[in-house]
Amino acid sequence: MKILVKLAKVVAPESSFHNKVVDILIENGSISEIAKNITHLKDITIIEKENLHVSPGWFDPTVSFGEPGFEENETLESGMLAAATGGFTAVGVLPNTFPVIDRKADVEFLIKRSMYNAVSIYPIGALSKKREGKELSESFDMSNSGAIAFGDDKSMENEKLMEVSLMYNKTVGKPVLSFPDTYSISNGGQMNEGGSAINLGLKGIPALSEELRVARDLFLTDYTDGKIHFQNISTSKSVELIADAKAKGLDVTSQVTINNLYLDDSELAEFDTRFKLMPPLRTNTEIESLIKGLKSGAVDFVTTDHRPKDIERKFKEFDHASFGSIGLESGFGALNKVLSDKMPLEKIISLICQNPRKRFGLETPNVEVGAMAELTLFNPDTEYTFEEKNIKSLSKNSAFVGKELKGEVYGVVAKNEFVAV
Repeated sequence: MKILVKLAKVVAPESSFHNKVVDILIENGSISEIAKNITHLKDITIIEKENLHVSPGWFDPTVSFGEPGFEENETLESGMLAAATGGFTAVGVLPNTFPVIDRKADVEFLIKRSMYNAVSIYPIGALSKKREGKELSESFDMSNSGAIAFGDDKSMENEKLMEVSLMYNKTVGKPVLSFPDTYSISNGGQMNEGGSAINLGLKGIPALSEELRVARDLFLTDYTDGKIHFQNISTSKSVELIADAKAKGLDVTSQVTINNLYLDDSELAEFDTRFKLMPPLRTNTEIESLIKGLKSGAVDFVTTDHRPKDIERKFKEFDHASFGSIGLESGFGALNKVLSDKMPLEKIISLICQNPRKRFGLETPNVEVGAMAELTLFNPDTEYTFEEKNIKSLSKNSAFVGKELKGEVYGVVAKNEFVAV
C-alpha cells in the first residue's frame, strides 16, 4: 500500500523535520520519502486535510476494553476502533476482565488479537492472581510474553503483597501500578467530599483516601527501591507527595485523567451518572494543582481512562450506577481545550505520546525516512461540540457529550493501514 500525506506540519521534537510543513510518502508500511513537495504517484492513497498536523502515534497506557468476559461493554475490535478514532495507535489494556489477565496465555491472546489491526495492544498484567490481592501473579512469565506493567486496577489493601511485588518486579524491570484509593475510607462514597456532596446528600470520597495510599506506596517504594507508577491522581497533596519523592530520587511516575482536568464536581448537580467517576471529579482548585503538576513534571502524562459501561450498569439510580466514562474519542479534544493556552502543542502531545511510552519501555515512533510509519493526523485548532455521533465505542457513557472540544483527529497511519475518521 502507498500513502501520501500532503502539506503536514510535523510535531515531533526528535525528528529533523520538527515544525516543518512537508509531504510524507509511505510505502509498504515505512516512510520512504519526506520532502517539501512529492509528485502524486499512481495507485496511491492521498491524505490532504485543512491545517494538517502529524505526530508520532499517540499512546494511552491504561484503558479498559471488556473483552474477554464483558463484551457487552466493549469488544477488542470496537475498542481498537475507538482508539484509532481518537488518534491513538497504541493502548495499554488493563486486566479488569473475566478471566483476569494474570497468565502469559492471557497476555499473548491480547497481543495476537491486535496483530493485524492498526492499533497495537500492550497488556497490563494483574498484580495479584484473579485481582484478589492475596497472591502474586506470574509477572515474570507475563513480562516475557509482552506485559508492560502490573497492577490490579483497584485498591491494593495488602501492604505485604505490594512490598513483595515492588521487590520482585524490580528484577523484571516493569513498573508496578498503584491505584491510589484506600477502600476502607472511600467505600460507599459517590462523589468528591465537599460542599457539592453535602448539597446533593451524597456520601463523599475524601481526598484523604487517595493521599494515604500515595503516601503508603511511596514509603514502600523507598523501602524496596522499587519502580512505581500512580495510575490516576486527583488531589493537590498527591501532586506534592510525588514531587517530593521525585526530588529524593525515587523511581516514581504518575498520570492524571482527562476527566479530572476538564470537569469538576459541579457537573453532578443533576445526578447525571455520566459524571460518576473514579477518582471522583474534584474542585477547580484541585484542577489547577494538577495542571501545575503537568507543567512542572510532577505529573508525567495523561490518560483518557476509557471505561465503557453498558446501559444496565451506567444509566440507573445514582447510588447503584457504575463508575467510569469512555474517553478515547474525545481525549485529545478535551486535553487540548484545557491546555492549549497553557503550554505549547508539542508539550501537550508529549503527554499522550512520548512520556507514557518512555515510562512503559516503548520506543516512540520516528518521523524520519526509513522508519516504520506510526502516525497520528490531526488539526489542533478545530473547535466543535462533541456528540454521540462521534462515538465509535460500543458503549455510549461519555462524560463529554455536549462539551466544547478543541482539536480534530483525521485518522492514524500504522501497520501499512490508514484508518480515517
